[in-house]
Amino acid sequence: MKLIVGLGNPGNKYAFTRHNIGFMIIDYISSFLNTELKPGKGDWFGIDCNYDGEDIYLMKPTTFMNNSGTAVIDFILRNNIDIKDILVVYDDFQIPLGTIRVRTNGSNGGHNGISSVIYHLNTLDFARMRIGIGNADLINKEDYIDFVLSNFTEEETIKIKEMMVNYKDCVLSYVKEDVLNTMNRFNKNFLDPIKDNKEDNLIN
Repeated sequence: MKLIVGLGNPGNKYAFTRHNIGFMIIDYISSFLNTELKPGKGDWFGIDCNYDGEDIYLMKPTTFMNNSGTAVIDFILRNNIDIKDILVVYDDFQIPLGTIRVRTNGSNGGHNGISSVIYHLNTLDFARMRIGIGNADLINKEDYIDFVLSNFTEEETIKIKEMMVNYKDCVLSYVKEDVLNTMNRFNKNFLDPIKDNKEDNLIN
């Protein structure tokens, strides 16, 4: 079984904030698979479902972002999940809206939710899917808390709705395919491919 974890904060206050894009993606995939998340046996909402013969568990921790790892490790231990079968989906203000970055390992990148997951799993080696929420107006890293806890603008909301199919397809690709194939297909800026190619050239 593959465990797909979307990070976010519970409650209506945070429902449409940028920090909750992980929750939004889980909800979208749940709807696509004609399922509905329910309270779990621990600190999460989740649902067992199946995609093209593959068993999946969709999870939204209810621990608040900074303690996300407690719910993840609890579920893993209860269900004997292999670390290689986990994908964590979360926001990244340091990459632009419309961008997806899948990796098989890495540091927390300053994200408290992923930091908690790393701490409780005691490893950097698990797949994660970074969802770009940044924009050109965000310059100072010190401003990130207010930014990620604010709601998407009307224009951004339209773009997020356009991107949901890509987010869903990326997750389901991870479920069915080799993670490297998923990275090759989805690691790009879907809304501005020209800019994405320039960024890749700079990196390379």
